[in-house]
Amino acid sequence: MSLDLAALLPLDARAATLFLAALAGGLVRGFTGFGFAMVFVPVAAAAVGPAAAVGLIWVVDAPFSLWFGARSAPRAVWREVVPLLIGSTLLLPVGVWLLTRLDPGFTRWITAGAILLALAALVSGWRYKADPSLPLSLATGGASGLASGFAALGGMPLAVFWLASQRASAAQVRDNLMAYFGLSTLVSGVVFTATGVLTGPRFAEAVPLLLPYGLGLWVGSHGFRLASDRVFRAVAYTVILVAVCLALPLR
Repeated sequence: MSLDLAALLPLDARAATLFLAALAGGLVRGFTGFGFAMVFVPVAAAAVGPAAAVGLIWVVDAPFSLWFGARSAPRAVWREVVPLLIGSTLLLPVGVWLLTRLDPGFTRWITAGAILLALAALVSGWRYKADPSLPLSLATGGASGLASGFAALGGMPLAVFWLASQRASAAQVRDNLMAYFGLSTLVSGVVFTATGVLTGPRFAEAVPLLLPYGLGLWVGSHGFRLASDRVFRAVAYTVILVAVCLALPLR
């Protein structure tokens, strides 16, 4: 069985763990446009459980996702973003259903495996040059919705989708991701509330994490302006690799 850190860590240690995870996740999200959940969820799931981690991350990320989404919307390629949103909305409830019914330890193993597959797809060197087809966009959006509901990892399929494209610059990838998350946050908020993932205690526990996350976002977004496309992709791949290690359940 997996080691239950939620039961072993004292409250102050859990709070410190969540604080540092929010700061690190904010740095990554501000720089790449994705990756907050890939850093925060594995750590938070070990400390408070998978379902609680998904609720926490929504509360922490929602204000910033809406803000950055509104700023990035004019620069986003909406013919790519809209099909993704449709697919995501359709499969998000399925992901939440799995989250609330599967064993937490098993959930963390699935999360680790999914992140590892994403990393393998990126570092394999596979690329596509054509414009993404509608079926591919809908399927990718569906995978994002499923991952978002199951483990708040909705950005992971999208990162593979856009980072594997030779057409998209780092700036375009980031704008598309930010615009997508701005709208998908509204949809997931409704679903999470209806299914009990979002509760009053989740909001109360998440409020102190807004400060470190906001600080990380600010620093990361300023660092992005100084980075080349090559550095951008290297950082993104490193984030995924670290997330794989963090997501593995302890024995």
